[in-house]
Amino acid sequence: MTVPPALTDVLDRIARAAKACGRAPQDVTLVAVSKMQPWERIEPVLAAGQAVFGENRVQETMERWTPHRERIELRLIGPLQSNKAKEAVAFFDVIESLDREKLARALADEAQRQGRSPRLYVQVNTGEEPQKAGVAPAEADAFIAACKKTYGLTVEGLMCIPPAAEPPGPHFALLAKIAARNGLSRLSMGMSDDFETAIRFGATSVRVGSALFGAR
Repeated sequence: MTVPPALTDVLDRIARAAKACGRAPQDVTLVAVSKMQPWERIEPVLAAGQAVFGENRVQETMERWTPHRERIELRLIGPLQSNKAKEAVAFFDVIESLDREKLARALADEAQRQGRSPRLYVQVNTGEEPQKAGVAPAEADAFIAACKKTYGLTVEGLMCIPPAAEPPGPHFALLAKIAARNGLSRLSMGMSDDFETAIRFGATSVRVGSALFGAR
């Protein structure tokens, strides 16, 4: 089996970044962001043993991954409409974009109805950008508490996408601080351009697309 050079390179970079800050490389999960990538780019990465993939759209994900569903972990990393909660709960292992009470209610209802609950991350809009999804940092504590107490959801961690024009470090530090005070141990942060920085700030999963598959 030929391992794609880009996959080897990304895994090596993750390992080096983890070791540089005294962490074990296996404590950082690579989420291969396959959204909008053609299958001919995805298939070699899948064949080489990569087992965690990130997607943006529910319908597109179901069409693409149903034949391979048993082999992989699927994470929804894009915004989720409440009316897609049924499909998302049924198909994804992890939903990383929980960011409002209407969605929390829909996910809780579906989890009860289906008897299965994906692992959940609250998305925090650390840069408070109006065009981006995510709860504002100042509202994160109350929202996490509502997810747990009002809706009975188990929140595993937090996710963020820092502003493209700003250094990512302060945003990763802010997310880690919010997670720590809410007793959350998982941090989904860092993408192709900044995942080594994210690992330094405690990322437990990094979402890598272009560095792995090439530009879309």
